[in-house]
Amino acid sequence: MNDRPRLTPAIADVRRAVRQSWDAAGVVAGDLVLVACSGGPDSLALAAAVAFEAPRAGILAGAVIVEHGIQAVTKQIAAETAEVLRGLGLDPVQVAPVSVGTDGGPEAAARAARYQALDEAAAALDAKAIMLGHTLDDQAETVLLGLARGSGARALNGMAAHSGRYLRPLLGIKREVTHAFCSDSGLKPWADPQNSEERFTRVRVRNNVLPMLEAELGPGVAEALARTAELLREDTDYLDAQALAAYDLAVSAGPTSLTLDVDRLKDLPPAIRNRVILRALEVFGATISRVHVLAVTDLIDNWHGQKELTLPGVRVVRQGAQITLKTTKTLNPGAC
Repeated sequence: MNDRPRLTPAIADVRRAVRQSWDAAGVVAGDLVLVACSGGPDSLALAAAVAFEAPRAGILAGAVIVEHGIQAVTKQIAAETAEVLRGLGLDPVQVAPVSVGTDGGPEAAARAARYQALDEAAAALDAKAIMLGHTLDDQAETVLLGLARGSGARALNGMAAHSGRYLRPLLGIKREVTHAFCSDSGLKPWADPQNSEERFTRVRVRNNVLPMLEAELGPGVAEALARTAELLREDTDYLDAQALAAYDLAVSAGPTSLTLDVDRLKDLPPAIRNRVILRALEVFGATISRVHVLAVTDLIDNWHGQKELTLPGVRVVRQGAQITLKTTKTLNPGAC
């Protein structure tokens, strides 16, 4: 295909987002970046923009196509997408078949398998970054789902534009722009039928909830939700940094336990103290909810000799000015 399609606003917007993402993440000439591409319009637009910009910046660019095997057609789609990406100039282009489990439901299991495959590919190829095609609309859906589930600030933060080796350059780009990019570039993306199946919560949010909010509240709801995520992320990053410093002072680790210093914790603001407790509980690997955190804070504020708590993966007991979190397993020092 023509390497230089007519420069339309959609093409310019996506290419600019790619360049800005590299600048912000410190991706420089000689680095390898990988695009996670499903063949859908968002990731295909991203891949095409990366293929155009990379050689001009001296950056090496490849792609990984994760083939979940959930649908009979996906093996063929993966092969066809790989050929398109090679035609765009991306190299290497890998198809990564994965086995999807059942933990957390089909969406969560597929996501876990996908990220594991991407991490493995990046490690094997020594890639500086993995680029994901999440758009502003995806961000809005994530925030709305977090709000509906009462998941707290972490969920309302949405997805980060830069997290570890992952880059999401399109979080400020609407889905309609990526579709226009593909049309303007002569690309034919795959329309995944599962994106229309309302058995998936995210699909119902996309097809029913957000359009209803736009109809009732006026246009701009998706942008407002994405902006909310950006604002909350600034606050949360600061609070998390404060909590990490407090954690280092208040928590000490043994082979199978963590000890919390009650005197150091009791005067901390709740936003910091609860983060310290959550981090300590999460060391033990179980899924922790707010009710578990509040049960531990009760041992700080309202202790009168209560018996130990039994929480997921951990026993919690207070003795004097110390709260000990115990497990029968040896703790990973890196997690503490």
